[in-house]
Amino acid sequence: MADGSEASAIPIGLFRACVALRDWLLSEGSRLPESGDLLAGMAERLNDLGVPIDRVTTAIDALHSDYSGVGRFWTRESGVSFRLFPHGEASERALAASPFAHVYATGEWLLLNLAETHEERFSILPELKQAGYTWYLTIPLFFTNGTKNGVTFATRAPGGFSHEHMAILRFIVPTLSAVMEMRGLNTRLDHVLRVYVGDGPHQAILAGFIRRGQVERIRSAILFADMRGYTHLTDALTPEASVDLLNTYFDCLVPPIESEGGEVLKYMGDGLLAIFRESGDDLGGAAQGALSAAQTALRRLDEANRAGRFATRIEAGIALHHGEAAYGNVGSGARLDFTVIGRDVNLASRLAKLNKTLAEPLLMSKPFVDFLWGDPELLGTHPLDGFAEEMAIYRPARAAAG
Repeated sequence: MADGSEASAIPIGLFRACVALRDWLLSEGSRLPESGDLLAGMAERLNDLGVPIDRVTTAIDALHSDYSGVGRFWTRESGVSFRLFPHGEASERALAASPFAHVYATGEWLLLNLAETHEERFSILPELKQAGYTWYLTIPLFFTNGTKNGVTFATRAPGGFSHEHMAILRFIVPTLSAVMEMRGLNTRLDHVLRVYVGDGPHQAILAGFIRRGQVERIRSAILFADMRGYTHLTDALTPEASVDLLNTYFDCLVPPIESEGGEVLKYMGDGLLAIFRESGDDLGGAAQGALSAAQTALRRLDEANRAGRFATRIEAGIALHHGEAAYGNVGSGARLDFTVIGRDVNLASRLAKLNKTLAEPLLMSKPFVDFLWGDPELLGTHPLDGFAEEMAIYRPARAAAG
């Protein structure tokens, strides 16, 4: 919170408007769909208060597998934009050359008169000067989870930020920081759950589906895939090399699943389980999407083999079934697993074991082909481990299989 000296430096006629801005940040601003809109709304209101804001940026730490942080920008002429900061040395070097590294180390605000600051001091300064900015303010924001974040303000006003302008900003920024932390924590939780349990389960968890024993049933096409000979292939590999192998392998399988509307629910070592939800009355759409995804995945895997992306040839077996997948909270005490269970899931995994026995990369069950538009090829009936009755098994027609 701002201390008494900061509040007392605000002109008496602006104090209510400053409090209104803080209230807006905590209410309407905190609920805006996009964080960039929060910056735009705040910048416009600060300008209404007489603070000459021409550019606002934020740098927020992210807990994401693809990037380490998010930069959001608002400028008077271009509006809102954003940029993702990748993991790795490039982002670390950029941070080290920026004013953020300085304010993180000192814990203090940094106000620069750009006309009197040498361009070599920070890498951003030539860009700011070329764009006509005259003063630049960098503010560290330390969140309660220990992450280091920040916000900057820039102006083209010749006089820069006056003592009164700085007082208004010191009055507002602690509230901005709290709102950004709340939004950031919600985003981190959403990203982490989505990455580790999948889209559908993460939505269910956030909606309160967390009691042990709860089960949700979903009619869908079910895809089960695993790598042939994984144990033998990785016997001589280091754990790091095994992870690289799996990641390259899953890069062939997962994008086609997602592009056809499927959801990867579970990674199981060298295998994965995905579903394609039924959409209204178009029951054949889910099955056709699963089949297209499976065929594309196998084609990409073959292309990766021919391109030499694997040290030795990698093959996969994919099984397709149609039935009911059930999400269930399973576990004990405070440690639960949001897992996929049910007879049809088990059947799909047993069907996948036939891929090697029948020397076929792609197999389909009778309940699955009942929803297909094409004319697959029957491979006979076969026993499935743990199931009393044999199942009619199919493969795509040779012309369709490509």
